Amino acid sequence: MVEAEQTLEYRYEKPKLRTTGDPFLWIIPLVLNAFGILMIFSLTSHTALEEFGSPFALGMRQVQWLVISLLFMVLVYLVPLSIWKEFSGFFWVLAIFLLILTLLPGIGIRAGGARRWLGFGNLRFQPIELLSLAVALHLSKLMTKSSKQGLHAFFSLTAPVLAFSALPLIFQPNMGGTILIFALTMAIHVETRGWSWPILFGGTGFAFFFFIIIQAGYRLRRYMAFLDPWEEPLDSGFQVIQGMVAFANGNLLGVGIGKGLQKLNYLPAAHTDYIFATIGEEFGFIGSFMVILLFCLWTFRSYSVYRKAEDPFHAALIWGISASMLIPLFINLGGVLKLMPLTGIPLPFISYGGSSLLFMWIRIGLIMRVCREASAS
Repeated sequence: MVEAEQTLEYRYEKPKLRTTGDPFLWIIPLVLNAFGILMIFSLTSHTALEEFGSPFALGMRQVQWLVISLLFMVLVYLVPLSIWKEFSGFFWVLAIFLLILTLLPGIGIRAGGARRWLGFGNLRFQPIELLSLAVALHLSKLMTKSSKQGLHAFFSLTAPVLAFSALPLIFQPNMGGTILIFALTMAIHVETRGWSWPILFGGTGFAFFFFIIIQAGYRLRRYMAFLDPWEEPLDSGFQVIQGMVAFANGNLLGVGIGKGLQKLNYLPAAHTDYIFATIGEEFGFIGSFMVILLFCLWTFRSYSVYRKAEDPFHAALIWGISASMLIPLFINLGGVLKLMPLTGIPLPFISYGGSSLLFMWIRIGLIMRVCREASAS
């Protein structure tokens, strides 16, 4: 009789449900993305009308990139992690190869004194977007696959990935990208091996970056503009000053959507690198704070998933991908809020740009895939 009851209970036991993870991991970026598109419509309507014949041209381009990016997110989500893990080295080498192509005359596109872009017809692509994702994927694999510890692990695993990734960026030159890759590799090493060696070499890296800054005149002027933008208010300090003016104009509640003045050729890169300053102008402190709050909420959700991951590769990958999304956020906000020199890193999900948006959503797809496989195991 007891055996019959146990059999009955087994037959009617509820099946395990396979979950795709926390929906806020993609809902929050979608909200940020929609808000970014709204800002792009507001900031580019006057220039788009003159250049493209329609005030909605650039905004609609970003909408198209959002659709394409969401499609890629779904495709990435459908691919098993074992495939991404197996080909992580290929993606990393491919990214470095594309970075080297940007340095070749006639292939790389020079803009703003640096060769950071590749062009395919009317499309432009920054290989740093692929590189930061590939580094997160490949280094997470290397660090969790190897049993090396201490200094041996740092110099045989982390340092080679950092060196080969950063070298083409230094020659572009791309200071923001170099800082991003340095911080990303250190973050993954911290997650898998601890703080000791990243702290030691972090100080060395800071001295190295300062040496690079003083070697190039335009970088030194940018650094001096960070320290005292009023020394050259119409030259190197102009963008920094106009960014502060935008925040001052916005005050607490902002001047209103579409009513900002800094977009009228006062603030360079208003819809790209400096879009957070224009958010401060049109939506005030409250709007700026809500954007930061959404990023904080996403970080908390991502960290919760990371804490629940039992597989070391899953944990390292979530950590690395999240870091590759949040480090650009800190670099962008640091430059816009005058906490560090400007480096030309876009604001994730909000700034105008197709390649940045595409690879941000690919990251979301990977994180959601990790959630699915972790819950199924």
